[in-house]
Order: sequence, then structure tokens, then C-alpha cells
Amino acid sequence: MRFLSFIIILGLIYSCNTSKKLSDDKSPKAYLEHHTEDSTVYELIVLDPGYETFLQSQAQPIHFYSNNYYQTWNVRYVAEWNLRHSDALRYGDFYETRINYDALEDYDIELNYRLYNYFLFIEKRYGIVLINRGRTP
Repeated sequence: MRFLSFIIILGLIYSCNTSKKLSDDKSPKAYLEHHTEDSTVYELIVLDPGYETFLQSQAQPIHFYSNNYYQTWNVRYVAEWNLRHSDALRYGDFYETRINYDALEDYDIELNYRLYNYFLFIEKRYGIVLINRGRTP
């Protein structure tokens, strides 16, 4: 019985995790993850808690625009984002994460929608204009 109790206590201690703080900086981060199983699956991970709220409350419905529309804008936004990422001396460390988006890859509408709205979220939340779309402030 003591041996069983010892194993259970040892298992509980081993399974406990300490919480880790992700980051102290205020710059947003987005990652495109690539999962390969039977088919290719991509996932957009945004580490900014306000993004999901923005997506639910301010973004247009997913089928408001076509997948091609989202993809066309994403190519432009990602190019600008990565340009700023590669020139930290000029743009600072806000663009800390490079976004790996391949214009020739066939991403589904959900990923393109979420990425497109990520850029709109950045513009609105942080007041950064990545691409001047002819909107007046």
C-alpha cells in the first residue's frame, strides 16, 4: 500500500507544471503552423487576447468576401509585414515574428479570413497602417 501511495504521489509531482509567462513585450505575434498527416493542414496562431474578441465583434462574416479576395490582400499585407520585420532598425521590434505565407499555397478560406482580419486588427488596435487602402482616418 505504501508503494502504491508513493507511486501516486510521485506521479502527481511529476505531472505538475509551473506556469510560465509568455512574454513581457506588447508586440503581437502570429504564427502559421503547418501540420502534415494525410493532408496538409495550416493553422494561424495569434498570441494577442484581443484578437478573438475583434474577430467576433468587428470582423465581417467569413463569406463576406471570397477566398481569392482574402488571399490577394494577405499577399500584400504579409509582404509589408515581413519587410518591416527584416528592417528592425527602421521599424523597431514590433514586427518581431516573420509570417511564412506562400502566395502559391492553397490555404483554405478560414485561414485566409483569420490572417486578413489579423492585419485589420493590428491596424485598428495599434494604429499602424501597413497598407494605405485609401481610407481616411
